[in-house]
Amino acid sequence: MQTHEMTSTDALEILQTIYGFDGFRGQQQEIVDTIIRGEDALVLMPTGGGKSLCYQIPSLARPGTGIIVSPLIALMQDQVDALRALNLNAAFINSSMNAQDVARTEQALLDGQIDMLYVAPERLLMSGMLSLLDRCEIALFAIDEAHCVSQWGHDFRKEYMGLSLLSERYPTVPRIALTATADERTRKEIASNLQLTTAASFVSSFDRPNIRYAIGEPVNPRDAMLHFLDTHHEGEAGIVYCLSRKKVEQTAEWLNKQGRTALPYHAGLPAEERQHNQTRFLREDGLIVVATIAFGMGIDKPDVRFVVHLNLPKSVEAYYQETGRAGRDGQPSNAWMAYGLQDVINLRSMMAQSDADEQHKRLENHKLETMLGLAELTTCRRQSLLSYFGDTLVEPCGNCDNCLYPPHTWDATEAARKALSCVYRTGQRFGVTYVVDVLMGKVSERVTRFGHDRQSTFGIGKEYSANEWRNLFRQLIARGLLAVDVEGHGSVLLTESARPVLKGEQTLHLRELVVGEGKKSRSVTRKKKALEDIADNDQPLWNALRSLRKQLSDVAGVPAYIVFNDSTLVDMISIKPRDKSEMASVSGVGQHKLEQYGDDFLDVIREHS
Repeated sequence: MQTHEMTSTDALEILQTIYGFDGFRGQQQEIVDTIIRGEDALVLMPTGGGKSLCYQIPSLARPGTGIIVSPLIALMQDQVDALRALNLNAAFINSSMNAQDVARTEQALLDGQIDMLYVAPERLLMSGMLSLLDRCEIALFAIDEAHCVSQWGHDFRKEYMGLSLLSERYPTVPRIALTATADERTRKEIASNLQLTTAASFVSSFDRPNIRYAIGEPVNPRDAMLHFLDTHHEGEAGIVYCLSRKKVEQTAEWLNKQGRTALPYHAGLPAEERQHNQTRFLREDGLIVVATIAFGMGIDKPDVRFVVHLNLPKSVEAYYQETGRAGRDGQPSNAWMAYGLQDVINLRSMMAQSDADEQHKRLENHKLETMLGLAELTTCRRQSLLSYFGDTLVEPCGNCDNCLYPPHTWDATEAARKALSCVYRTGQRFGVTYVVDVLMGKVSERVTRFGHDRQSTFGIGKEYSANEWRNLFRQLIARGLLAVDVEGHGSVLLTESARPVLKGEQTLHLRELVVGEGKKSRSVTRKKKALEDIADNDQPLWNALRSLRKQLSDVAGVPAYIVFNDSTLVDMISIKPRDKSEMASVSGVGQHKLEQYGDDFLDVIREHS
């Protein structure tokens, strides 16, 4: 489908007839018009905000083929499947293909038979690929996940650095760079490294109001997670992030023993197993992937209902990017995180041992401090999260744990002075566990050997449990009153910030430790069905539509959401179309899908009316 002189009206017609949407959202129209005119654009839009339409529609509207740079080969297949389901000519060229398939695709490209071609940055920069593109008509270059170009960001990929040559080699072809997460510094680096400093910049609101953020420090994170899943997400798909490969495998195994279907994903697994697990997650309902951060970039699955972190991410960008994989369809979803003292110590240790230069280390430490600040916050998390990206939310969101259940704080000044004094009296040579033993007056061979049972701080903290002391130490480290000596096997050290507290010149109010497993008292019970706005008497129809969708997707060999996503099924239930003309008004039902699936879904709706 290639046309020449296109207007905004034509772009809207493409949106309505091919994609089945009534109108553009937010800044989409302006971005699409900019690219159709042949101008460059830098787009920051949250996950689920409709970034892909910003380059797909101009690829169809402008003469030639849209070239889309995508970072992960594994995800190109699903992106291409989704476009082919709309009867569009989409393809990819990557190392998973044999020579004949590559040659066929290249010839189709030369013949002008491809609307959109997906390539990895490494492939695009090969001399053979560039000389092939020299002989083609190119509609645009779209650089997806553009934050990968930033050395200050969270997913730096050196291959992206070479993409600056596109502006020199193809000066008349418009380029659009897109990302969901970038602070001000990262944005500037994207623009500079991709030669987009004069491009039109579009920054949408980063708010994802459908996601409920909750961060806690349960005594037993695994049990707390299971309670959270049982309460909110029975039989629903989600992602669980862990810091290490070992923890990924142990957590997946444990979840399977609890009756959940959980698949591990990390860089140490054989490539075939990783691909198999990712494909199952995309194409089956209700699966959980337990993964390191190696998983998730570009995941298009719209019905991920939850993202769990069992460790603290290294930065707010990473946290926002990872939690943003939940609820891409706009339906209610959860971002739930459990973290503890060891996370803080481990991340500080990793950063201290990093080979990065001092400037980079300072920046990474600053990012970690900001992430710790978000975790320890007692006010609205969404306001803080948006503020980090230069966005503003005037009123508290009412949909995060702190808004729904304002945390209790306590005057921790005296307890903090005891903790800091004990660190000082024991010589700043021991880890938290040992210092807590001294505070609680626990006699042991080590304590006796070092003579700390005779110190003035021995036993002065018996009024608190070990968990309460560890909670206090975590917050003191998070606030920078204590540092962790990496080379001293995790010893805690006083910082300059501790001095005014020790001297009684400064008071300290901290979060109370929530006793029990997983904040049960603060739990928000949600209906266990996938979507909240389906009436009970429509449940049989909802189940029947999902069953039909599964049958059709199995036959086509594509994920269920490529047939129709959950939001489209909900709209069908709301409208209950009686014929094809009414079915055409359902959001997400374009012309091709109407012809392909309309009758089957109408039959099911009639049966249940």
